[in-house]
Amino acid sequence: MKACLNGGRTREEHAVVPLTAAELAADAVAARRAGAFAVHVHPRDAAGIETLDAAACDAAVAAIRAAVPGLPVGLSTAEGIDHDPFARAAAVRAWRTPPDFVSVNLGELGWGGIMRAAVHAGISVEAGLASRRDAEEFAGSPFAHRVVRVLVEVDGGVDDAHAVAELVPTGVPQLWHGYGERTWEVLAAGAAAGHDVRVGIEDVLTLPDGRTAANNAELVATAVAFIGHPA
Repeated sequence: MKACLNGGRTREEHAVVPLTAAELAADAVAARRAGAFAVHVHPRDAAGIETLDAAACDAAVAAIRAAVPGLPVGLSTAEGIDHDPFARAAAVRAWRTPPDFVSVNLGELGWGGIMRAAVHAGISVEAGLASRRDAEEFAGSPFAHRVVRVLVEVDGGVDDAHAVAELVPTGVPQLWHGYGERTWEVLAAGAAAGHDVRVGIEDVLTLPDGRTAANNAELVATAVAFIGHPA
């Protein structure tokens, strides 16, 4: 169970979205105690806006590592943070406290250059596959067996996840996750198929019974129990 702590969420969407390095570190501690094996975060600038700037990213990674030594930390390189793929690749090279891994979305322009920047910086890569087209492009790329895992991340449900997953090259680890109300069905199916999964405020704000989750720790703890008893 990986925890995705904030994504692009705002405090208007949920009052406890972690934004600062200290808040991300506190949530990482709670998520680890709840059962997360790693965390994925989107650092913010002083105004609370997502950023790839070295100062903010280095601070977030350092704070989490200080609070939870040994917990793998991942950052996003999504185009929603910066639409310029060359700038995103340059940002990855500029980090002085690099994360353990970065996620790179195959559906976004310039993904190959960002992956190369990460690999050259010694940062592991998660390949984000949201469609069959993404999966086909990944399978035919030189990165197919150089990633730490692929993310099967679908807006739809279980059928969409299976359609993407069946195109992933043999031997490449998979992590499944969904968004919104479809999160829990994708999570259950992924776990049943023997894959890692993820949950957190970035992906979903509600529990399987429809109640709003109190925080990331409740989402992770619920997911850990849920995949053991998905019915």
